Amino acid sequence: SKKKTVASSFLAAASAAFFLFLFSFPSKSHYHSLFLSQTPFHRRNDSISDHLYVLTRRPHIAGSEANAEAAAYVLSALASFGIRSHVAPYFSALTLPISRSLILIRPPPDSAAEFALRQESYPGDPYADVAAEAQPAFHGFAKSGTAVGPVVYANYGRVEDYAVLAELGINLTGSVALARYGKIYRGDIVRNAQDAGAIGVVIYTDRKDYGGGGDAKWFPDDRWMPPSGVQAGSVYTGVGDPTTPGWPSVADCERLSESEAEKSDDLVSIPSLPISWADGEVILRSLGGEKARDDWQGGVDAPVYRIGPGPGIVNLTYQGQQLITRIENVVGIIEGEEEPDRYVILGNHRDAWTFGAVDPNSGTACLLEVAEGLQRLRSKGWKPRRTIIICNWDAEEYGLIGSTEWVEENLQVLISRAVVYLNVDISVAGPVFQASATPQLDELLREVAKQVSDPDNSSRTLYDSWAVSSNAHIGRLGGGGSDYAAFVQHAGVASVDVTFDGDYPVYHSMYDDFVWMKKFGDPGFHRHVAVANFWGLTALRLADDVILPFNYVTYARELLSSTEKLKTELAGREINLDPLFDSIDQLERAAVRINGEAGELKSERWLTKRRASRARDVNDRLMVAERAFADRDGLRARPWRKHLV
Repeated sequence: SKKKTVASSFLAAASAAFFLFLFSFPSKSHYHSLFLSQTPFHRRNDSISDHLYVLTRRPHIAGSEANAEAAAYVLSALASFGIRSHVAPYFSALTLPISRSLILIRPPPDSAAEFALRQESYPGDPYADVAAEAQPAFHGFAKSGTAVGPVVYANYGRVEDYAVLAELGINLTGSVALARYGKIYRGDIVRNAQDAGAIGVVIYTDRKDYGGGGDAKWFPDDRWMPPSGVQAGSVYTGVGDPTTPGWPSVADCERLSESEAEKSDDLVSIPSLPISWADGEVILRSLGGEKARDDWQGGVDAPVYRIGPGPGIVNLTYQGQQLITRIENVVGIIEGEEEPDRYVILGNHRDAWTFGAVDPNSGTACLLEVAEGLQRLRSKGWKPRRTIIICNWDAEEYGLIGSTEWVEENLQVLISRAVVYLNVDISVAGPVFQASATPQLDELLREVAKQVSDPDNSSRTLYDSWAVSSNAHIGRLGGGGSDYAAFVQHAGVASVDVTFDGDYPVYHSMYDDFVWMKKFGDPGFHRHVAVANFWGLTALRLADDVILPFNYVTYARELLSSTEKLKTELAGREINLDPLFDSIDQLERAAVRINGEAGELKSERWLTKRRASRARDVNDRLMVAERAFADRDGLRARPWRKHLV
């Protein structure tokens, strides 16, 4: 009896100790709240500002010494946070300019004009001493060659713009197209001109769109592009190294020759040059012919835009070189405790056409802030349930190359283990929060936004301002706009992309520097902190929640909405969409069922071995459901792109 009493007392004490330990040990959600509040706000924006200042001290195009130094800085920062990190190098084809010239031949009595094609420094420019390190403004993967012909003004260079020219009876064969940036990707501007018969393309930044127009001042007095500012960028319409289509460009790998790669539809076959709005107006003044439509005209002080052809003739010459160049992704790993073989991946690219304060290093600075925040949680005892992988990509600007090569090299591992990819390219360009995602993540993103403070009004949440600006609209990831492309379109991994958007007229120019960000983009770096909070908290939820916060009912309803629009477009044609509607209905019913299973598991208090096994099964079904939209053979004529939606 005495032994029974002692045993009972011991068991009671042990149980009490167990429950005391259980309830005194911080929950994952406790750490999530701590992530948002653990460091004074002013220290966080100072930290982000410091990172951005260092990253943007020199122009750092992919493959340059300065970009290798930036990679070393990121690697060192991650190591200082105690995050196991390494460089993942690839050897990719990149292009650089050897020579460029543009001459306008005007009818008498006007003399010919040879353009300087140079972005001018400004009084007090703190980067004047390193500006010469930047490559002259050019188009990545542009075709080398010379084009001499009368100029035809083609508005924004869209398919519909060339349709207007055709209606006017204007034949572009043998002409040089003059188009303005602003509506479509520059590679498509060149492709459309090529398809219309042009022999070359000049693309300019119209003052109405980028220079402020009228009496507006420009940088450094205001946010607008100066008269000599030029938007550089790639005209490659593919993704990844064009000489290793579909396989990783590791050292000594097999690759296509330059001539073989040029046979791809992703590379253009006519030369092109980007120019400033000041130079664009000079060419426009040389044109005659019919007056362009009102919606093709420039701003208040612009000359009257005429279509041409000519009489102005341009002589455009571009000579570039293609080099196999070492690029460097930096990868950091925080290993998960319970499910180390499930990956939550965060990514941003580092390379820039010039200084890159907005694009992309506003995102890089936030990535480092998130990494440091996660390390602070680790120092307080937190360990993620799933593995978190932090990636800083290289050579994105040329064609999403660093991320694509990494995905191609690790494809089978990602297909079996990647839960989600969270991308931030530009973190801050203006005041308007925007998010895009695969639809099963919509609900999570809105939940997270309700926990993050609005950077411009501390009395409300980020969700409040997002709801006012766009009804908390979430866009989709159908294009190839940033490094999420390989994850979504090739590997079928659920993905997110977030930014603060707004007027950013100095895009890809010499004026995208720390001064512009400090004066006009985000003077207090408050929006940067909001991005870091949103990004980090989203990662924590996906890394730590016992049941993945995916909701495929949203996905099914998005597909239903799209199919109903398609049905309207196909009205009067004998195409039966009933099988598609039936499949979407089956998807929604399956989504409701798994939501029910997930709800039951969440309601169980203790994570028993049986419950953990059931949770793993549910999570794996939620994770791989996105893969089911990826077709092994790829889209017709675009086999690398696998995602059918």
